[in-house]
Amino acid sequence: MFIRQPFDEFLGLKYKKIDDNNLQIMLPVQDLFINSAGVIHGGIISSLADVAVSNLLPATEDGIQQAVTVDLNVSFLKPATGTYLMANAKIEKQGKTLIHTECSIYNDKQDIVAKSKAILFRTNLK
Repeated sequence: MFIRQPFDEFLGLKYKKIDDNNLQIMLPVQDLFINSAGVIHGGIISSLADVAVSNLLPATEDGIQQAVTVDLNVSFLKPATGTYLMANAKIEKQGKTLIHTECSIYNDKQDIVAKSKAILFRTNLK
């Protein structure tokens, strides 16, 4: 199950679970995501990466996330344009409390526009 929250719905995200360690999220680009330079705002790209890696851990039955981001690094590789962005997120390493992840973001021409690394903290420790 994926995280359910209004922000993700506002973005119009579409989720696809590849396997237990890989996830794909598609973001349809809206006019309000475009900055004054005519490209997709870096904050939107960062949000997409954050949502993607956060959803690598299944949500509870109620759609509550099981981890929070403690560190997020996004490197912008080229200006992002197009009708959608695709985030491919994966788990690199899981420990008892920390999960190391990575995410690559592509435009609708399959050009990579950003790469991200994140560390998540498990909130469901028993």
